[in-house]
Amino acid sequence: MKNKMWLFPGIIVCVLIWSSIDAFSQNQNILNIGRQRQLFTDDFIIEKLYDKAALVLHHPEMKEIVMVYDEPWEGSYSNYNSIFKDGDIYRMYYRGWHRKPDGGLSHDMVWCYAESKDGIHWEKPNLGLFEFNGSKENNIVFASRDFGDFHFTLRDNITVFKDHNPNAAPDAVYKAFVDARKQKPDWSLLAFKSADGIHWFPMTGATPVLTMAEGSFDSQNTAFWDSLKGEYRAYWRFFDKDSIRSIRTGTSKDFIHWKVQSDLQYTDTIIQQLYTNGIVPYYRAPQIFIGFPARYFDRKWSKSMEELPQLKERNGRSITNPRYGTALTESIFFASHDAVKFKRWNEAFLRPGIERNGTWNYGQQFIAWSFLETKSDLEGAPDEISLFANENLWIGNGSKLRRYTLRLDGFVSVNAPLTGGSLLTKPVIFSGNKLSINFSTSAYGSVRVEIQDINGKPLPGFSLKDCPPVFGDTVDRTVYWNKGSDLSSIAGKTVRLRFVMSDADLYSFCFHE
Repeated sequence: MKNKMWLFPGIIVCVLIWSSIDAFSQNQNILNIGRQRQLFTDDFIIEKLYDKAALVLHHPEMKEIVMVYDEPWEGSYSNYNSIFKDGDIYRMYYRGWHRKPDGGLSHDMVWCYAESKDGIHWEKPNLGLFEFNGSKENNIVFASRDFGDFHFTLRDNITVFKDHNPNAAPDAVYKAFVDARKQKPDWSLLAFKSADGIHWFPMTGATPVLTMAEGSFDSQNTAFWDSLKGEYRAYWRFFDKDSIRSIRTGTSKDFIHWKVQSDLQYTDTIIQQLYTNGIVPYYRAPQIFIGFPARYFDRKWSKSMEELPQLKERNGRSITNPRYGTALTESIFFASHDAVKFKRWNEAFLRPGIERNGTWNYGQQFIAWSFLETKSDLEGAPDEISLFANENLWIGNGSKLRRYTLRLDGFVSVNAPLTGGSLLTKPVIFSGNKLSINFSTSAYGSVRVEIQDINGKPLPGFSLKDCPPVFGDTVDRTVYWNKGSDLSSIAGKTVRLRFVMSDADLYSFCFHE
């Protein structure tokens, strides 16, 4: 770092050359992204947005009802879905429970299982494991039962996942967090394991792996193997000092002994009650943790509340507890690069939607954990993300599960109007020899990419004038400059990317071979 010095009586003055300070500070923020896909779910990769460029939260598109929970062992309180792809099939686990119109429960809780070949059309297999009303002809995969001298009783929730830990024991390829509270406030979680995803056994007997000292757990508590960190990470419910529904996280090497790391932190200071968390590493960019927490808000009785659908049923639920009739839920979206501090997009990601029976009630729009990549129903279109959310809670004979879709990486985009806008990334080091973008333009719009050195000077052959306009709508398009797409000459060097856009959305980018 260059400097100049002047000597005054008794004083040494050191003046730093500003451009050198700037370069020095930039060097402290160089991101080695390799070939990791970069999304815009937070400001991790963004140095600055110019002109009218802005980050825009996108919303999933409503599709069909994929499941109705109206079997005698299911009911109107069936939710808390765990959904994941497992080889050639898709698995779903969910609560089977029924709440009567007055809010009371009509049968003991069970846990149910469904399968799909495409992630869209689901079947409830006859498992023959547990008896319900004198018959084992059902898809119940878990229920209250004895394990030797340990009698286990289902209380509220189970969350199932396939363990991708390469060292997972054969009898523990599938794992689950199971709510094990005896009575309030004796909250706790048990760890369960399975070799086939169907037959389940406790990992530590009746001894909980998380206790009331760590949380409350009366919600969907999630866990998974973090392949980048080589550890298990979990997120669970707790109530903060002000009794606000909140989220806490911890890590473990064996899924049994958990180190409590932190209560989740946010880039904003808005107080919100978050009922679930829905957090998972995004499979196309596993360095990013994304979640769809259900936001809870008791709006109390008002004229507007009385105008919402099915007032009779709302009044009935209120008999047990007033909030059962006046609380509303929807899902928001948040993301993090360190698994603890999250950028929270506070406008709803999935609103209750147009008013109709089964909507605008407590428990609607809990997004299932987690989401799937599925085929588009548009012939020739790329795969898309399918999300699943509950509706019709506490109404009639059974709740429902509806599918929603979103383009791959389509949570947040950098958007620019026709008059233009641009994005400048932080300094990055990449590997690979091509740049691919996931983007959408109008027929008139475009995206162009300039590659700069760390000080903002365009690299020869990669300036804006060297990049012909890119237009279209695709999840994977290689960017070309006049001399071609080969970036091998600058791979491993520190560069910045400048995206100049007009009537366009940029969802993600990545480098590849």
